[in-house]
Amino acid sequence: MNKEELIAASEKNIIGTYRRQPVVFVRGEGAHLWDIEGKEYIDFVAGIAVCSLGHAHPKVVEAICRQAGTLTHVSNLYYTEPQVRFAGMLVENSFADRVFFCNSGAEANEAAIKLARKYGHDNLGGKYEILTMKGSFHGRTLAAITATGQEKFHVGFSPLPEGFRYVPFNDAQALEKCVSEKTCAVLLEPIQGEGGVRMPDENYLKAVREICDRRGILMILDEVQTGMGRTGKLFGYEHYGVTPDIMTLAKALGNGIPAGALAATETVSAVFGPGTHASTFGGNPLAMAAAIATLETILEDGFLERCRTMGEYLQERLWSLRKDHPVVQDVRGKGLLVGMDLSVEGNSTVKACLERGILINCTFDHILRMVPPLVISKQDVDRLVQVLDEVLER
Repeated sequence: MNKEELIAASEKNIIGTYRRQPVVFVRGEGAHLWDIEGKEYIDFVAGIAVCSLGHAHPKVVEAICRQAGTLTHVSNLYYTEPQVRFAGMLVENSFADRVFFCNSGAEANEAAIKLARKYGHDNLGGKYEILTMKGSFHGRTLAAITATGQEKFHVGFSPLPEGFRYVPFNDAQALEKCVSEKTCAVLLEPIQGEGGVRMPDENYLKAVREICDRRGILMILDEVQTGMGRTGKLFGYEHYGVTPDIMTLAKALGNGIPAGALAATETVSAVFGPGTHASTFGGNPLAMAAAIATLETILEDGFLERCRTMGEYLQERLWSLRKDHPVVQDVRGKGLLVGMDLSVEGNSTVKACLERGILINCTFDHILRMVPPLVISKQDVDRLVQVLDEVLER
């Protein structure tokens, strides 16, 4: 089928839950993609912060092919070596003592919500309420969208599960006032990605940690987007001098192969026993082989330092546009999670960049989000800025 036939077949057969751009991709390599008509694009979306090593990374491809020819799936009623190996790598390189594997960020956050409520049931006298942040995003399942502090995601799905309340992000005093006798946990992203790349003040997460410790409740960090090197450190919490009780991961975990994880301390994870939670495909050998290869690459000498350097370069080059384009209000982020705030809507800019072979994303209607593969080059960044200069001039 050609491009038009494929798009028509998609519109006919697939439920319309996405506003897709009119392009059909067929191949990727590094930070570049090619569509069905042979046109080349520079990818600053990376599957929305998923393909952190870029497309068709040789080490990941080799690991997937080798594992696919050996063992793809068995039930979690049995042990598999790739799962055990990757769990050990996460424990060794994070605060966590134990992990649970699933397939996505929403599933990881569902697991975290269940774990926090089970901990509240067993250890906090039945407390069940979870405080989350306005502007947050935690996934599309029913509990995850309820935890999401954006009303637009709630419309049409009432009644939502009870036990969630929303607090302004980056406001420790407001959080302190909202903790009640029912509260068992606080759930938040270190940096709000879908919420517009909103950055916390330097001491905000420390204040959240202190409130949770003093009130005897759990601190849960959703690192689905900020984890696995995206911010220039392996996990976002490392920038802020805190450790959570629970952390959720997904997106870049398998560099495009679906994988999610919940990581927790020994004390908290102990309330999950046989039958309390499960995932048929969670931690399957294929996903774990991809995850091992991905994490091994991220941990190589110089990889995270290069991510930080390229993130600084990207922000500097984007800031340079403000001189000629006053619609640029702000540029912010950490590592290669970067947002450019415009005073006008951003979707027309996204479309114009696509026409010129640049993939970017718009969130909150006016914030351009750049989450490229962590292997992005300076030449690719320079091309992005050149195209944005042309588009914003228009």
